[in-house]
Amino acid sequence: MMDLLSVTALFADLQAVELRLWIERGWVQPDSSGADWEFREIDVARVRLLHDLRRDMDVGEDAIPLILSLLDQVYELRSTLKAVLSVLQSQPRDVQSAVLAALGRDPTRP
Repeated sequence: MMDLLSVTALFADLQAVELRLWIERGWVQPDSSGADWEFREIDVARVRLLHDLRRDMDVGEDAIPLILSLLDQVYELRSTLKAVLSVLQSQPRDVQSAVLAALGRDPTRP
């Protein structure tokens, strides 16, 4: 876990006041159960994404919520698909073949 100053230190041009604004807007959601915010690895990755969107890609603030919402949906979909794949892999071979056939995939190909 990292604190706010440790996270801002990772970026030469990110000020604590800007990161606080991102937190206030809900763009980053560090753990706030203690006296200070604690940033997990996923929070730091989100800060890095926001930094890239704002600095490198010059994305306007008004577009950020939409982009974050779409990315969150993609991540949730990936997580769901991984869970479905895990369940499918635990099924008997004939069930796996039937699902692959229903998807239009050749069940004999990996």
